[in-house]
Amino acid sequence: MSPRKPKAAAAAAPKAVRRSGATRSATAQDAAPDYSKTPVEQIPFDLPPRALISPNFRAYELTRSDLADRLGIDNGFASLQELHAAIHLARQVLQPIRAAFGPFSPNSVYRSQNLERSLKNKPSTWLTTSQHARGEACDIEIVAKPTLELAAWARDHLPDFDQIICECYDPRQGPNSGWVHISLKAPGTGINRRQCLSYVRDPGSGRLVYVDGLTAMA
Repeated sequence: MSPRKPKAAAAAAPKAVRRSGATRSATAQDAAPDYSKTPVEQIPFDLPPRALISPNFRAYELTRSDLADRLGIDNGFASLQELHAAIHLARQVLQPIRAAFGPFSPNSVYRSQNLERSLKNKPSTWLTTSQHARGEACDIEIVAKPTLELAAWARDHLPDFDQIICECYDPRQGPNSGWVHISLKAPGTGINRRQCLSYVRDPGSGRLVYVDGLTAMA
């Protein structure tokens, strides 16, 4: 049992603040807006980082990148189009997976052109065609769910998807090696392909290659 805190500490707690004739807590001004039920096309571009964009995901999770943080790269959305695509992805892909397996945060959703160049060691004139740069893709790992099983679950249970790719999964490195890449086209941009692939090492060349279906490293 923890020792009782001295009364002096209780006196230091935040007090209610009165503004414009209303009394509210000192932290109320920091409350994150809830856009989880707002139609995607009505969501503004200048979202606060902690704004809810689906029942369990916040705006900052769509642009979070450890690499961008380390290198000081701005990974903010280039336009409203990419933001809305990423929110659509969060609602149709991330949220169903969260409902099935519990809390997680995606490894990567949106990646700016500058972040893609740094990630893939490309020159400043190079432009990526990755769906991450359009806000249409995410990379996911869930500790309690083996990578190949997560990919298969997504294939069998998501309402729609463009691609599911089981990337770099090697059972010799443990059931959670690699990650699952899932993409979903933004509304009005075409029909989703519902394509399943794996990114594995070719036994002959030793190079990583894409193969049809969901599988592990040989």
